[in-house]
Amino acid sequence: MILDQIAWSDCIVFLLCLVPQLPLRVGLFKTINCGLTALPFLLLRLPYQLVRERYFTRHDQKSPFVREATLFQDLVIRCVRYAFARIPASIGKVFFSKPVALPFFYFRLLRNGDLRCPTHWREIHREGFTGIYMIHDETARPDIVVYYCHGGGFSMGSAYFYMEFCMAWLDLLKAAGYENPALFALEYTLVPEATYPTQVQEALAGYKWLLTLAPSPERIVLAGDSAGATLILSLLLCLSNYTSLRNKMPGLAMPISPWTAIISSKNRNTPSDYLDADSLRLYGQQYIGTNASADDAMVSPGKCQDLSWWRRASPTQGWYFIYGAEEVFAPEARDLVALLNKSGGKVESYEEKGAEWKE
Repeated sequence: MILDQIAWSDCIVFLLCLVPQLPLRVGLFKTINCGLTALPFLLLRLPYQLVRERYFTRHDQKSPFVREATLFQDLVIRCVRYAFARIPASIGKVFFSKPVALPFFYFRLLRNGDLRCPTHWREIHREGFTGIYMIHDETARPDIVVYYCHGGGFSMGSAYFYMEFCMAWLDLLKAAGYENPALFALEYTLVPEATYPTQVQEALAGYKWLLTLAPSPERIVLAGDSAGATLILSLLLCLSNYTSLRNKMPGLAMPISPWTAIISSKNRNTPSDYLDADSLRLYGQQYIGTNASADDAMVSPGKCQDLSWWRRASPTQGWYFIYGAEEVFAPEARDLVALLNKSGGKVESYEEKGAEWKE
């Protein structure tokens, strides 16, 4: 199920899904105050910066992202960049929540001519974790399972917001020759409702459940973007510490734009990435909480310099990293790739040159 690109009509419907939820979830006063605060940006700064940088700046002086992006993409990323830096996470998480994301997903299906979802999916509620399970044929056992953890700085995001992305992934796996691919998207607890180690514990519980579904551990692929990539890296380090699980490591790990070091001086703003380093530091501190340290390898996997630990934690078929050269996380991602290469593991990476990579 691969739908067409996001259009202006999708944006309008998304806003229609979002607007009623904001006063319900965060309160009318906070919603109005947030909207009024954003007006100078929307009415003045946004159009001025957009026009100046796209049409009155020399090509070689434009940021790599602006040089490659369409007008629509440029506009959206500028708005997202503002939101990430200026809008409180308590409001931002509503944008990606189930009551907004799920009806929007079904509108996208309808606009593409699908009256019902062509991929079977169901919510999973088990002791210790929840999420969404998707599979091509629900009556048969999967021959490969992707375990996916979404991004959002541990402060926002939901598995429901990534449903279209995950189902497109299943279609690509089917086209690649797998008979019955499946994907489980973990719906981990966000901060400040819970801090580390809650999210890692939930990821571990979800992995143990997947071991009962997959034909073998080697048929499980761990994948995650941004904070979700942090979770799968922490999960692998965690698995390697359990004697009962060391022989049940997954086949492959795919960190996408990984947030490898939660607090790092190398996490700096770039002209192409919408992430904001100051906001990341705030979200990171919330995730760490009061009972952990930013230097703890389980909290911040990029801080782990123990090559033997990484050897034990490596998936049986290795690693595949994906990130953009212009991303805030790129320097730390490169460092971890280099470290894993030193450990002797099978490591491949794809660095998108001159632009940020986001799914």
